[in-house]
Amino acid sequence: MKIELKHLEDLALGSVFLATGGGGDPYVPRLIAEQAIKQFGPVEVIDPSELSDDAYVVAIGSVGAPTVSLELLPSVEDAANTLAAFEKHVGKTVDAVASFEIGGGNSLIPIVAAAGKGLAVIDGDGMGRALPEAQMMSYAIAGVKPTPALAYDYAGNVSTFSTNSTEVYERHIRSLAMAAGGMITTAEHPMTGRELKDSIIPGTLSFSIKLGQTLRENRGLATDMLAPLQALFKDSIYGECRLVYTGKVIDKATRIVGGYDIGEATIESFDSSDSPLTVSIKNEYLLARKGDKVVTSVPDLIVIVDYETSTPINAERLRYGQRVAVFAVGCPQFYRSDRALKVVSPRCFGFDLDYVALEDL
Repeated sequence: MKIELKHLEDLALGSVFLATGGGGDPYVPRLIAEQAIKQFGPVEVIDPSELSDDAYVVAIGSVGAPTVSLELLPSVEDAANTLAAFEKHVGKTVDAVASFEIGGGNSLIPIVAAAGKGLAVIDGDGMGRALPEAQMMSYAIAGVKPTPALAYDYAGNVSTFSTNSTEVYERHIRSLAMAAGGMITTAEHPMTGRELKDSIIPGTLSFSIKLGQTLRENRGLATDMLAPLQALFKDSIYGECRLVYTGKVIDKATRIVGGYDIGEATIESFDSSDSPLTVSIKNEYLLARKGDKVVTSVPDLIVIVDYETSTPINAERLRYGQRVAVFAVGCPQFYRSDRALKVVSPRCFGFDLDYVALEDL
């Protein structure tokens, strides 16, 4: 498979759905990906199983507060320049690139890098969704070290990292993102093909394209979208898909804290017959409650879409007065393991509750 211009609209749309509110708005990254493919040609997509065990792969994407991405715009050269600087730093040639997260704009950054450098991109990612911290990537959970890593800012400044743990790396890279205007491009978690096969969430790039196609072809009321989505997710690594709430956004407030967009949104049912739904945000939608009742929580996916069109809405674009629907989707099995839940359960985000799988709620 090759990523061509015709795939980018569906990829951007599907990845925003999987982004659970985070990952950065894909509009500008999509335009940049279009330019990169026009300039350098289509990008080859490799299934992880087809990659040589001794191949050298690096994950690439943007780090920072998604709100900033609406103003601090990347260029078509940033991703390829980041990769070139990384190769110079480590003294090795990268054979393929992978995505941090399939969510939002970060699904497109690896494609831009791969096009600019004439490389392939892996069909998969490190989350199967979007999550706010580096130690929450499947790569890190499986034991891949985050460094050597390199960050590239909007002015072309380069910073390198060598840390003892992913948690330390997360603090350092987040601090740099804040100091560099709120958003940077990074190459990190270098790994062999064998390590990638043992750690990646597979097939999510091609699945995002199918998901985007489903959303585009069935564009309309969210209640009518449920059946096509359930049919698509049923046979995927996600499984469960539910429509859990419909209503109007009556309050939404976030602020940038420690390099993250943190806050809360409240949605009131259309006829006020149901308790309001409160959604907690840390770049992504993490927890949905009606009063004290948990409707769904991280690491399962919470997705907010426009009620009339079923278009997914990033957290930074969620506004007062919008008519929305809230979907819940099960997470990949990898994130239900004990080692994953140690870093992605609701308690890891400060919520005083344990994870309960969507199908058990």
